[in-house]
Amino acid sequence: MGSSFGLTAYRALSRRLSPRDFIATAERPDGSVVWLHAAEPEGLLAIEDLAKRLCTLRSDLSVLITVPNQDIFERARSNLDPQKRVHLAMAPNEHPDAVKAFWRHWRPDMGIWVWGHLRPNLLMQAHDAGCLMILIDAEAAGFDSRRDRWLPDLSRHLLEPFVALMVRSDAAKRRLEALGLPSGRVDLTPPLEAGGYALPCDDHDLADLTNTLRGRPVWLASNVQAEELTAVLAAHRQAMRLSHRLLLVLHPAQEGFISDVKARVSEEGFRLADWAEGEDPDDATQVLLSRHEYDIGLFYRVAPVAFMASSLVTGYKGRSPFEAAALGCAVLHGPNVAPFMPFYTRLAKAGAARVVNNTDTLGAAVARLMAPDQAAAMAHAGWDVVSQGADLADRVIELVQAGLDGELERPDARP
Repeated sequence: MGSSFGLTAYRALSRRLSPRDFIATAERPDGSVVWLHAAEPEGLLAIEDLAKRLCTLRSDLSVLITVPNQDIFERARSNLDPQKRVHLAMAPNEHPDAVKAFWRHWRPDMGIWVWGHLRPNLLMQAHDAGCLMILIDAEAAGFDSRRDRWLPDLSRHLLEPFVALMVRSDAAKRRLEALGLPSGRVDLTPPLEAGGYALPCDDHDLADLTNTLRGRPVWLASNVQAEELTAVLAAHRQAMRLSHRLLLVLHPAQEGFISDVKARVSEEGFRLADWAEGEDPDDATQVLLSRHEYDIGLFYRVAPVAFMASSLVTGYKGRSPFEAAALGCAVLHGPNVAPFMPFYTRLAKAGAARVVNNTDTLGAAVARLMAPDQAAAMAHAGWDVVSQGADLADRVIELVQAGLDGELERPDARP
């Protein structure tokens, strides 16, 4: 594509930067790669949630999330919970050599730029390579730097090839229009918010387990650490006093201590079935052991109450509560949920999540939520929360699907 005066000047100045070697944090995976650039660190959790949703679209799709600098990278690495096909990296600096090295390594098939703070060399590399780009969740503050004010033609030149431009406020819409973009090209959308997504499960397993349980009361303790096992089993015993047929689905955080878990459950006098060993729970089973991550979507579907563990003790990342809320679970959690605090706060404000601090409060909460109306009210409130912001995420997902299928063209490529 052509070049503006501002871009020519910027590129000349960027060559004076100290070159920085590009260091890849992972090999480029096979298949398609969608690149998400998180220019605003406050939105990282929502961006990670979008990345995970994108990975559910295609088995050969991976997502690369880049952040602007080392400080944000370290914060993201400690707080995020990357999956096998979600990669985190620091964006290259704007020296042309660093940008080219980054691009040669990752070769994204499509890109999503979030918020603002455009990087001219990086974006021009994307445009020149024919990578379809989407701007989402843009805010006025992301387009109000000194460079944007003095070189508005540069920002306009970078934005024109985007296949979609979405802003989260009227102020942002006015700002992009002031840069010279036609009003018809800028869409006002809700802010990007994490909304959770339905973890998959085997339909045959779901039908068989539902038939086996026949309406039996069930609760799930997900991601349980070794230090939490005593509290979870004691809470189960406490809740069984009011609901003697209650079944606990126990999902340890690591498979490495499964043998210890089985021994401890036996020592406590509970009758256990191991799902991974092909053992179905019968009427006498009190604890069902789930050892594999790919089964967690199944157990969220059959348990109306989920305790999100790795939260009663410090030192662990925990899990996103939205994966439980998205599948109709009332959510319980301990006090140590810092990495996902915004998610738990949203659910708590809606009445969809409750904090428990010890064995007694966990057992009491589980017993109380065995009343169907109690769990259903919390589950409904949770569904409302995870549905918020779904319109933007759904639209982005549709655009990515269309882009990867070759159904989108850049504006400057249209007749």
